[in-house]
Amino acid sequence: MSAGGAGAFGHVSVLLKEATDALAIKADGSYLDGTLGGAGHAEEIAGQLGENGRLYGFDLDADAIAEAERKLSGYGDKVRLFRDNFKNAVTVLKEEGVEGLDGILLDLGVSSHQIDDPARGFSYMQDAPLDMRMAQDKGRSAADLLKEETEEELARIFREYGEERFAKQIAHRIVLQREAHPLETTEELNEIVYMTVPKAARKKGSHPSKRIFQALRIAVNGELTGLTECLDEMISFLHPGGRLAVITFHSLEDRIVKQCFQRNEKPCICPPQFPVCACGRVSAGRIVTRKAIVPSEEESGKNTRARSAKLRVFERTGRN
Repeated sequence: MSAGGAGAFGHVSVLLKEATDALAIKADGSYLDGTLGGAGHAEEIAGQLGENGRLYGFDLDADAIAEAERKLSGYGDKVRLFRDNFKNAVTVLKEEGVEGLDGILLDLGVSSHQIDDPARGFSYMQDAPLDMRMAQDKGRSAADLLKEETEEELARIFREYGEERFAKQIAHRIVLQREAHPLETTEELNEIVYMTVPKAARKKGSHPSKRIFQALRIAVNGELTGLTECLDEMISFLHPGGRLAVITFHSLEDRIVKQCFQRNEKPCICPPQFPVCACGRVSAGRIVTRKAIVPSEEESGKNTRARSAKLRVFERTGRN
């Protein structure tokens, strides 16, 4: 997720130095930026590559690809861009003849360009069509989801992806409302949430719609679907010594990343009472960040959207 700031894409990369330093970039190495966003991380990586270094960049958003093409045009054949989901990156690169990578960076979440563009419908702070798709020409929009899903499924989405206390009540009111008029704008959804969440709860913490919008965005874009399998695949695609660095912005993603790294470091599934391992599962590497790296007070002060960011890093040390 790129956050706040200036430039054509309206972007400042979160944990820029920390993330690129974590990759321990080699001049002749091969790297993947799976979530280009405003291409800030990608530009930093490309700038450290020598003549034989390579950077592969992925993003579903056509605007992000266009911005990356603009920023990285001076690097020529060192950089190749793909408009695709990062979860497909390993498959795509294998088809392109790439046999492995020395580093992978994933900056999960939504970019500031997407948040700040009212037409995208990601923000509860601006009235806009309920879209929320990373790729606006693919899949269902948030409005489609709210119109088509059952009350039970909507409640599940709000509860699991937004950790919303009033998920059931909000889902019920949405279903009642859509019988007369399906929700089409962010302001209409805001009104539903405001009317449903008790006054006392509205006074505490963040905007009452924040968790609902997060949940819808995750559901619309399938952000958590297959993430664990994708991370496992990426670790296996690293050369020995290669690193996977992942920046998350909410607890659901961070939990998946943390558990995946732990399982790859210590994969043994033998019962605790076994004196020695009998399952034969071999560690894929080591966790570099025992505690997640977070933005400095200075960065968080300049860029409020960076405050929830966490960086975790895993290093590949062998092959299964």
